[in-house]
Amino acid sequence: MSASLDVRDLGKQFSVGRPAVDGVSFHVSAGEIVVLLGPSGCGKTTTLRCIAGLEHATAGRISIGARLVSAPADGVQVPPRARDIGMVFQSYAVWPHMTVWQNVAYPLRHRRVPRAELERKVGDVLALVGLAEFAQRPVVSLSGGQMQRVALARSLVYEPQLLLLDEPLSNLDAQLRLRLRDDLRRIIKQTGITAVYVTHDQAEAVVLGDRIGVMRDGKLLQMAAPDEVYNRPADLFVATFTGASNLLAGRVLARNGEFGTIEAGGQRLTALMPPDVKSGAAVRIAVRPENIRLGADGSAEANRYTARVSARRYQGTQTIYELAVLGGKLEVLELGTSVRHPVGSDVDVVLPPSLCWAYPAGDAVSSTD
Repeated sequence: MSASLDVRDLGKQFSVGRPAVDGVSFHVSAGEIVVLLGPSGCGKTTTLRCIAGLEHATAGRISIGARLVSAPADGVQVPPRARDIGMVFQSYAVWPHMTVWQNVAYPLRHRRVPRAELERKVGDVLALVGLAEFAQRPVVSLSGGQMQRVALARSLVYEPQLLLLDEPLSNLDAQLRLRLRDDLRRIIKQTGITAVYVTHDQAEAVVLGDRIGVMRDGKLLQMAAPDEVYNRPADLFVATFTGASNLLAGRVLARNGEFGTIEAGGQRLTALMPPDVKSGAAVRIAVRPENIRLGADGSAEANRYTARVSARRYQGTQTIYELAVLGGKLEVLELGTSVRHPVGSDVDVVLPPSLCWAYPAGDAVSSTD
Protein backbone atom coordinates (compact mmCIF):
# COMPACT_ATOMS: atom_id res chain seq x y z
CA MET A 1 0.00 0.00 0.00
CA SER A 2 1.52 3.33 -1.08
CA ALA A 3 1.98 6.02 1.55
CA SER A 4 2.56 9.75 1.54
CA LEU A 5 5.96 11.20 2.40
CA ASP A 6 6.41 14.33 4.49
CA VAL A 7 9.78 16.06 4.88
CA ARG A 8 9.92 19.05 7.23
CA ASP A 9 12.91 21.39 7.77
CA LEU A 10 15.33 18.60 6.89
CA GLY A 11 18.96 19.35 7.65
CA LYS A 12 22.14 17.34 7.19
CA GLN A 13 25.46 18.75 8.38
CA PHE A 14 28.66 16.84 7.76
CA SER A 15 31.74 17.65 9.82
CA VAL A 16 32.83 20.84 8.01
CA GLY A 17 31.50 23.39 5.54
CA ARG A 18 27.98 24.47 4.71
CA PRO A 19 25.08 22.06 5.35
CA ALA A 20 24.60 19.42 2.64
CA VAL A 21 20.83 19.81 3.16
CA ASP A 22 19.56 23.09 4.58
CA GLY A 23 15.94 23.37 5.78
CA VAL A 24 14.31 21.33 3.00
CA SER A 25 10.53 20.81 3.26
CA PHE A 26 8.12 19.10 0.86
CA HIS A 27 5.18 16.70 0.83
CA VAL A 28 4.62 13.82 -1.62
CA SER A 29 1.06 12.51 -1.84
CA ALA A 30 0.40 8.77 -2.06
CA GLY A 31 0.92 7.60 -5.64
CA GLU A 32 2.73 10.79 -6.70
CA ILE A 33 6.16 10.94 -8.41
CA VAL A 34 8.37 13.80 -7.25
CA VAL A 35 11.71 14.46 -8.93
CA LEU A 36 14.55 16.25 -7.13
CA LEU A 37 16.57 18.07 -9.80
CA GLY A 38 19.84 19.94 -9.53
CA PRO A 39 23.58 19.94 -10.30
CA SER A 40 26.12 17.73 -8.55
CA GLY A 41 26.61 18.69 -4.92
CA CYS A 42 23.23 20.42 -4.55
CA GLY A 43 22.01 18.04 -1.81
CA LYS A 44 19.46 16.00 -3.76
CA THR A 45 21.09 12.58 -3.19
CA THR A 46 21.79 13.38 0.47
CA THR A 47 18.09 14.27 0.87
CA LEU A 48 17.16 10.91 -0.68
CA ARG A 49 19.59 9.03 1.55
CA CYS A 50 18.16 10.75 4.63
CA ILE A 51 14.65 9.63 3.58
CA ALA A 52 16.00 6.09 3.16
CA GLY A 53 17.80 6.18 6.50
CA LEU A 54 21.20 5.61 4.86
CA GLU A 55 22.26 9.01 6.21
CA HIS A 56 21.23 10.29 9.63
CA ALA A 57 19.58 13.70 9.38
CA THR A 58 20.87 16.30 11.85
CA ALA A 59 17.64 18.34 11.90
CA GLY A 60 14.01 18.16 10.86
CA ARG A 61 11.40 15.40 10.62
CA ILE A 62 10.60 12.71 8.04
CA SER A 63 7.32 10.78 8.04
CA ILE A 64 6.28 7.93 5.74
CA GLY A 65 2.51 7.67 5.93
CA ALA A 66 1.50 8.30 9.50
CA ARG A 67 4.79 6.96 10.85
CA LEU A 68 7.61 9.23 11.99
CA VAL A 69 10.89 7.65 10.81
CA SER A 70 13.40 10.43 11.53
CA ALA A 71 13.38 13.21 14.13
CA PRO A 72 16.87 13.74 15.55
CA ALA A 73 15.66 16.28 18.12
CA ASP A 74 13.40 13.56 19.59
CA GLY A 75 15.89 10.71 19.22
CA VAL A 76 13.88 8.99 16.46
CA GLN A 77 15.91 7.16 13.80
CA VAL A 78 14.17 4.15 12.26
CA PRO A 79 16.71 1.92 10.45
CA PRO A 80 16.43 1.57 6.64
CA ARG A 81 15.23 -2.05 6.74
CA ALA A 82 12.25 -1.02 8.90
CA ARG A 83 11.08 1.90 6.72
CA ASP A 84 9.27 -0.23 4.10
CA ILE A 85 11.00 1.39 1.13
CA GLY A 86 12.37 0.17 -2.18
CA MET A 87 15.52 1.71 -3.63
CA VAL A 88 17.08 1.72 -7.10
CA PHE A 89 20.66 2.97 -7.40
CA GLN A 90 22.89 4.23 -10.24
CA SER A 91 24.68 0.88 -10.26
CA TYR A 92 22.43 -2.07 -11.03
CA ALA A 93 23.36 -3.79 -7.72
CA VAL A 94 22.17 -7.18 -9.00
CA TRP A 95 23.58 -10.45 -7.65
CA PRO A 96 25.73 -11.73 -10.55
CA HIS A 97 25.62 -15.41 -9.53
CA MET A 98 21.79 -15.53 -9.70
CA THR A 99 19.24 -15.70 -12.49
CA VAL A 100 16.80 -12.90 -13.17
CA TRP A 101 14.06 -14.81 -11.33
CA GLN A 102 16.29 -15.46 -8.30
CA ASN A 103 17.31 -11.79 -8.08
CA VAL A 104 13.70 -10.62 -8.08
CA ALA A 105 12.52 -13.39 -5.71
CA TYR A 106 15.23 -12.70 -3.12
CA PRO A 107 13.35 -10.01 -1.10
CA LEU A 108 10.29 -12.27 -0.85
CA ARG A 109 12.37 -15.27 0.24
CA HIS A 110 14.00 -13.08 2.87
CA ARG A 111 10.50 -12.21 4.11
CA ARG A 112 9.48 -15.90 4.05
CA VAL A 113 6.59 -15.34 1.65
CA PRO A 114 4.76 -18.62 0.83
CA ARG A 115 5.93 -20.27 -2.40
CA ALA A 116 2.70 -19.86 -4.38
CA GLU A 117 2.44 -16.17 -3.51
CA LEU A 118 6.14 -15.66 -4.25
CA GLU A 119 5.85 -17.19 -7.72
CA ARG A 120 2.77 -15.13 -8.51
CA LYS A 121 4.35 -11.85 -7.40
CA VAL A 122 7.65 -12.50 -9.20
CA GLY A 123 5.79 -13.44 -12.38
CA ASP A 124 3.60 -10.33 -12.19
CA VAL A 125 6.46 -7.89 -11.65
CA LEU A 126 8.66 -9.46 -14.36
CA ALA A 127 5.76 -9.06 -16.80
CA LEU A 128 5.33 -5.46 -15.65
CA VAL A 129 8.96 -4.55 -16.41
CA GLY A 130 9.02 -6.57 -19.65
CA LEU A 131 11.37 -9.35 -18.52
CA ALA A 132 9.05 -12.37 -18.26
CA GLU A 133 10.84 -14.22 -21.07
CA PHE A 134 14.24 -13.65 -19.42
CA ALA A 135 13.29 -15.11 -16.02
CA GLN A 136 15.69 -18.06 -16.11
CA ARG A 137 18.62 -16.28 -17.74
CA PRO A 138 21.78 -15.48 -15.76
CA VAL A 139 21.45 -11.81 -14.86
CA VAL A 140 24.97 -11.06 -16.17
CA SER A 141 23.86 -12.06 -19.70
CA LEU A 142 21.50 -9.07 -19.85
CA SER A 143 22.11 -5.59 -21.24
CA GLY A 144 22.55 -2.61 -18.90
CA GLY A 145 18.96 -1.49 -19.45
CA GLN A 146 17.64 -4.97 -18.71
CA MET A 147 19.72 -5.22 -15.53
CA GLN A 148 18.27 -1.91 -14.36
CA ARG A 149 14.80 -3.36 -14.99
CA VAL A 150 15.77 -6.31 -12.78
CA ALA A 151 16.80 -3.88 -10.04
CA LEU A 152 13.48 -2.04 -10.41
CA ALA A 153 11.49 -5.30 -10.32
CA ARG A 154 13.34 -6.40 -7.17
CA SER A 155 12.45 -3.08 -5.50
CA LEU A 156 8.77 -3.37 -6.43
CA VAL A 157 8.10 -7.08 -5.84
CA TYR A 158 7.51 -6.79 -2.07
CA GLU A 159 5.16 -3.79 -2.56
CA PRO A 160 6.95 -1.14 -0.47
CA GLN A 161 5.17 2.02 0.63
CA LEU A 162 7.77 4.25 -1.01
CA LEU A 163 10.19 3.88 -3.94
CA LEU A 164 13.42 5.91 -4.02
CA LEU A 165 15.46 6.16 -7.23
CA ASP A 166 18.95 7.67 -7.30
CA GLU A 167 19.87 8.55 -10.92
CA PRO A 168 19.06 4.99 -12.09
CA LEU A 169 19.57 5.81 -15.79
CA SER A 170 22.92 7.59 -15.55
CA ASN A 171 25.00 4.50 -16.46
CA LEU A 172 23.03 3.77 -19.66
CA ASP A 173 23.77 4.99 -23.17
CA ALA A 174 21.63 7.78 -24.63
CA GLN A 175 19.22 5.59 -26.61
CA LEU A 176 18.60 3.22 -23.69
CA ARG A 177 18.03 6.16 -21.36
CA LEU A 178 15.30 7.55 -23.60
CA ARG A 179 13.54 4.20 -23.90
CA LEU A 180 13.71 3.28 -20.21
CA ARG A 181 12.81 6.82 -19.11
CA ASP A 182 9.40 6.56 -20.76
CA ASP A 183 8.88 3.01 -19.45
CA LEU A 184 9.80 4.00 -15.89
CA ARG A 185 6.94 6.44 -15.50
CA ARG A 186 4.46 3.92 -16.94
CA ILE A 187 5.70 1.16 -14.61
CA ILE A 188 5.68 3.34 -11.48
CA LYS A 189 2.23 4.73 -12.26
CA GLN A 190 0.87 1.25 -12.99
CA THR A 191 1.91 0.06 -9.54
CA GLY A 192 0.49 3.19 -7.88
CA ILE A 193 3.58 3.49 -5.68
CA THR A 194 4.79 6.81 -4.23
CA ALA A 195 8.20 7.67 -5.68
CA VAL A 196 11.03 10.16 -5.19
CA TYR A 197 13.46 10.29 -8.10
CA VAL A 198 16.83 12.10 -8.13
CA THR A 199 18.45 13.36 -11.34
CA HIS A 200 20.52 16.18 -12.84
CA ASP A 201 18.84 15.67 -16.24
CA GLN A 202 16.08 18.22 -16.96
CA ALA A 203 14.45 16.12 -19.70
CA GLU A 204 14.26 13.13 -17.36
CA ALA A 205 12.68 15.26 -14.66
CA VAL A 206 9.98 16.60 -16.99
CA VAL A 207 9.04 13.18 -18.40
CA LEU A 208 8.97 11.37 -15.05
CA GLY A 209 7.75 13.84 -12.45
CA ASP A 210 4.28 14.91 -11.42
CA ARG A 211 6.20 17.68 -9.67
CA ILE A 212 9.82 18.80 -9.83
CA GLY A 213 11.86 20.18 -6.93
CA VAL A 214 14.90 22.20 -8.03
CA MET A 215 17.76 22.26 -5.51
CA ARG A 216 20.93 24.31 -5.12
CA ASP A 217 23.47 24.47 -2.28
CA GLY A 218 21.33 22.28 -0.04
CA LYS A 219 18.17 24.36 -0.46
CA LEU A 220 14.93 23.60 -2.26
CA LEU A 221 14.31 26.61 -4.51
CA GLN A 222 11.05 25.59 -6.16
CA MET A 223 8.68 22.62 -6.04
CA ALA A 224 5.99 22.69 -8.72
CA ALA A 225 4.50 20.91 -11.72
CA PRO A 226 6.92 20.66 -14.68
CA ASP A 227 5.09 23.26 -16.77
CA GLU A 228 5.19 25.76 -13.90
CA VAL A 229 8.91 25.21 -13.29
CA TYR A 230 9.54 25.80 -17.01
CA ASN A 231 7.12 28.69 -17.53
CA ARG A 232 7.29 30.43 -14.11
CA PRO A 233 10.77 29.71 -12.67
CA ALA A 234 11.11 30.97 -9.10
CA ASP A 235 14.52 32.60 -9.55
CA LEU A 236 17.38 33.09 -12.00
CA PHE A 237 19.09 29.84 -11.04
CA VAL A 238 15.96 27.78 -11.75
CA ALA A 239 15.46 29.60 -15.06
CA THR A 240 19.00 29.10 -16.32
CA PHE A 241 19.37 25.54 -14.99
CA THR A 242 16.25 24.51 -16.89
CA GLY A 243 17.40 26.07 -20.16
CA ALA A 244 16.82 29.84 -20.19
CA SER A 245 20.29 30.44 -21.59
CA ASN A 246 19.69 33.97 -22.87
CA LEU A 247 20.45 36.73 -20.34
CA LEU A 248 20.06 40.46 -20.92
CA ALA A 249 20.98 43.30 -18.57
CA GLY A 250 18.35 45.92 -17.81
CA ARG A 251 16.86 48.34 -15.28
CA VAL A 252 13.25 48.45 -14.10
CA LEU A 253 11.42 51.63 -15.11
CA ALA A 254 8.02 50.76 -13.60
CA ARG A 255 5.90 47.90 -12.26
CA ASN A 256 2.39 46.97 -13.34
CA GLY A 257 1.22 44.06 -11.21
CA GLU A 258 3.29 40.97 -12.03
CA PHE A 259 4.93 42.67 -15.00
CA GLY A 260 7.59 45.33 -15.24
CA THR A 261 8.71 47.76 -17.91
CA ILE A 262 12.47 47.45 -18.29
CA GLU A 263 15.04 49.49 -20.17
CA ALA A 264 17.48 47.17 -21.99
CA GLY A 265 19.93 48.35 -24.63
CA GLY A 266 18.12 51.65 -25.06
CA GLN A 267 14.74 50.00 -25.69
CA ARG A 268 11.78 49.05 -23.53
CA LEU A 269 10.86 45.48 -22.73
CA THR A 270 7.98 43.97 -20.70
CA ALA A 271 8.76 40.98 -18.47
CA LEU A 272 7.39 39.05 -15.51
CA MET A 273 9.09 39.94 -12.22
CA PRO A 274 9.15 38.49 -8.70
CA PRO A 275 7.29 40.60 -6.10
CA ASP A 276 10.50 41.82 -4.45
CA VAL A 277 11.87 43.54 -7.59
CA LYS A 278 11.19 47.27 -7.31
CA SER A 279 11.25 50.16 -9.76
CA GLY A 280 14.81 51.32 -10.40
CA ALA A 281 16.36 47.90 -9.68
CA ALA A 282 19.06 46.42 -11.92
CA VAL A 283 17.86 43.11 -13.34
CA ARG A 284 18.85 40.28 -15.61
CA ILE A 285 16.20 39.13 -18.06
CA ALA A 286 16.14 35.40 -18.85
CA VAL A 287 14.44 33.93 -21.91
CA ARG A 288 14.58 30.51 -23.54
CA PRO A 289 15.86 30.24 -27.14
CA GLU A 290 12.76 28.24 -28.15
CA ASN A 291 10.36 30.90 -26.80
CA ILE A 292 11.57 33.70 -29.10
CA ARG A 293 9.56 34.08 -32.34
CA LEU A 294 11.30 34.96 -35.58
CA GLY A 295 9.69 36.73 -38.53
CA ALA A 296 6.82 38.49 -36.75
CA ASP A 297 3.72 39.14 -38.84
CA GLY A 298 3.94 42.93 -38.56
CA SER A 299 1.11 43.35 -36.06
CA ALA A 300 1.62 45.59 -33.05
CA GLU A 301 2.94 43.34 -30.28
CA ALA A 302 4.76 43.94 -27.03
CA ASN A 303 8.47 43.14 -27.10
CA ARG A 304 8.75 43.29 -30.90
CA TYR A 305 12.16 44.36 -32.23
CA THR A 306 14.39 44.30 -35.29
CA ALA A 307 17.53 42.20 -34.75
CA ARG A 308 20.65 41.53 -36.82
CA VAL A 309 21.62 37.88 -37.52
CA SER A 310 25.29 37.69 -36.45
CA ALA A 311 25.75 33.88 -36.69
CA ARG A 312 23.80 30.69 -37.27
CA ARG A 313 24.21 26.96 -36.69
CA TYR A 314 22.25 24.59 -38.91
CA GLN A 315 21.48 21.30 -37.12
CA GLY A 316 19.34 19.46 -39.65
CA THR A 317 15.96 19.55 -37.94
CA GLN A 318 16.53 23.00 -36.43
CA THR A 319 18.64 26.13 -36.80
CA ILE A 320 20.09 28.20 -33.97
CA TYR A 321 20.50 31.89 -34.81
CA GLU A 322 22.60 34.34 -32.84
CA LEU A 323 20.98 37.76 -32.89
CA ALA A 324 22.28 41.20 -31.90
CA VAL A 325 19.41 42.99 -30.17
CA LEU A 326 18.59 44.96 -26.99
CA GLY A 327 22.23 45.76 -26.37
CA GLY A 328 23.21 42.10 -26.15
CA LYS A 329 23.10 38.77 -27.95
CA LEU A 330 20.24 36.28 -28.03
CA GLU A 331 20.19 32.70 -29.26
CA VAL A 332 16.97 31.71 -31.02
CA LEU A 333 16.00 28.15 -31.89
CA GLU A 334 13.81 27.68 -34.96
CA LEU A 335 12.46 24.24 -35.89
CA GLY A 336 12.48 23.07 -39.49
CA THR A 337 14.91 21.69 -42.04
CA SER A 338 15.32 24.98 -43.95
CA VAL A 339 17.60 27.89 -43.06
CA ARG A 340 15.50 31.03 -43.51
CA HIS A 341 17.70 33.95 -42.45
CA PRO A 342 21.21 34.65 -43.79
CA VAL A 343 23.99 36.02 -41.60
CA GLY A 344 24.02 39.83 -41.74
CA SER A 345 20.29 40.15 -42.45
CA ASP A 346 17.74 41.94 -40.28
CA VAL A 347 14.81 40.00 -38.88
CA ASP A 348 11.79 40.85 -36.76
CA VAL A 349 11.68 39.09 -33.39
CA VAL A 350 9.08 38.86 -30.63
CA LEU A 351 9.90 38.01 -27.00
CA PRO A 352 6.52 37.09 -25.44
CA PRO A 353 6.26 39.09 -22.18
CA SER A 354 4.93 36.15 -20.13
CA LEU A 355 7.98 34.09 -21.21
CA CYS A 356 10.54 36.76 -20.27
CA TRP A 357 11.55 36.77 -16.61
CA ALA A 358 13.42 39.56 -14.85
CA TYR A 359 15.35 38.76 -11.66
CA PRO A 360 17.61 40.84 -9.39
CA ALA A 361 20.99 41.35 -11.08
CA GLY A 362 22.81 39.82 -8.09
CA ASP A 363 21.04 36.45 -8.28
CA ALA A 364 23.21 33.37 -8.86
CA VAL A 365 23.25 31.77 -12.29
CA SER A 366 23.28 28.02 -12.85
CA SER A 367 26.65 26.28 -13.10
CA THR A 368 27.34 23.30 -15.29
CA ASP A 369 26.81 19.92 -13.73
